[in-house]
Amino acid sequence: MLPVVDKPLIQYAVEEAVEAGMDQMIFITGRSKRAIADHFDKAFELEHELEAKGKEELLRIVRSIVPDHVSCIYLRQAEALGLGHAVLCALPVVGNEPFAVILADDLIDGGKQSCLAQMVQVYEYQGRSVLGVERVPQEETNKYGVVKASKLEDNVYKVESIVEKPAPDKAPSNLAVVGRYILTPRIFDKLQSTQKGAGGEIQLTDAIAALLKDEQVLAYEFQGKRYDCGSKIGYLEATVEYALKHEELSDEFRTYLHKLVGEWGAAK
Repeated sequence: MLPVVDKPLIQYAVEEAVEAGMDQMIFITGRSKRAIADHFDKAFELEHELEAKGKEELLRIVRSIVPDHVSCIYLRQAEALGLGHAVLCALPVVGNEPFAVILADDLIDGGKQSCLAQMVQVYEYQGRSVLGVERVPQEETNKYGVVKASKLEDNVYKVESIVEKPAPDKAPSNLAVVGRYILTPRIFDKLQSTQKGAGGEIQLTDAIAALLKDEQVLAYEFQGKRYDCGSKIGYLEATVEYALKHEELSDEFRTYLHKLVGEWGAAK
């Protein structure tokens, strides 16, 4: 729910999913996370008040939080047992269908086409699970799941193996998996038989490694820029750069930054 300029991160995630053609959002939440459901709930009283006061632009914003054709389902993860367990919680709703996973703290600006929309195009063409990846500094491989992969075409790779948070000298590459996945339903079988791994959690990486034994998995090096909003510096970078691109705020904010930098320069 952390805001970047004027929207919480989870709102950016939903908008990315909608752009990619998704019409059912499944939120896996933990205890005391009701703010997410409240954010996407229909606010009848607020809409009525805005309509009565003629505040059409604010009314449009409120009504556009979730498009009419999109449904929201909220599932509780009773224990914090890892990303793999969180994905497994969605099984009763997803069933035997392919699905996408977005980790909202990875905010990705895909430019003209969102990261997930790019990945959907790859999935529709290849019919395989697709992992969103980006190249990271070798010394940072211990923060990510990392793939060993062979190139199939521009930005598309066949995954040969995947390992969770390898030491830089043990990493098979610097292609790191970030918070975007399109997965076939067979991943649920693997998750159900996956034992607890690193940190005592059920790791999605381990389930993907098991899936590789049965079917091909692809890695897609997406076009765009990722902001790790789970870190303080990543969150600050996202806030500044999204503000500089904001239709209503960019000019005024840019002027402020120039003034601020000038003041710092004069102080030195």
